[in-house]
Amino acid sequence: MLGALAWSHALDGPRFVWLMRITVLWWVVALLWLVCAPRRVGGVAAALAGILALVPTWLALARIDALWRHGPEWIFFILTLAFAADTGAFFVGRNFGRVRLAAHVSPNKTWEGVIGGMTLTLLVGAVADGWFGLPLLPFLFLCLAAAAFSVVGDLTESMLKRHVGVKDSGRLFPGHGGMLDRMDSVTAATPVMALGLMWLGAGT
Repeated sequence: MLGALAWSHALDGPRFVWLMRITVLWWVVALLWLVCAPRRVGGVAAALAGILALVPTWLALARIDALWRHGPEWIFFILTLAFAADTGAFFVGRNFGRVRLAAHVSPNKTWEGVIGGMTLTLLVGAVADGWFGLPLLPFLFLCLAAAAFSVVGDLTESMLKRHVGVKDSGRLFPGHGGMLDRMDSVTAATPVMALGLMWLGAGT
C-alpha cells in the first residue's frame, strides 16, 4: 500500500527529487544514530527505519526502469555498484582487516574493508563510465558517495538485527543472511545514485 501511495504521489520529477532528498537526509540521521546511540532501538523507530529504507528504494528503481533512458542498464549498474562495495569490503576486511568500524553494531566490519569496497567501487565506476559516457570525475565521486552510504545501510540493518537478536534476516539465501542482508546496502545507495545521476543529466 505504501508503495502504491508513493507511486501515485511522488512519481513526477519535482516530488520524486524531494522524496530522494528526504531519504538521503534520513540516511544521514541513520549515520548519527549509529555513531551516537547504536543501542537505543525501539519498535517504532525500527519500523520507520524499514519504511524509509524500502519504499523510496522501490520507487526509485521502478521510476528509473519505467522512465529513464537506459533505465534497466542503470538499475543493473546501481545493484552492481552496491554489491561491489559489499564484496570488496568482505574480501579485504577478511584478509587484512584490523581496525573495527563499528564494534557495537557489526564487530566483523573494519576500516580496511571499507577501503577495499571503495577501491572496487572506483574500478566498477570507471568501467561503467566507458559505457554511459558521463563526466568521469563527477561520476566517480558519485559512485564513492553511493558506496559510502551503502556502508551506512549495511550497518543500520545490522543494528536493527542486533536489536531483535537475530544473526540473519531470513533463510531465502542460505549462507548469505537472507534477502535484506543482500539489499541493505542497495537501499542506501539507490537514492544517492538517483539524485546524482539526475544532476549529471542521466535521468532522462
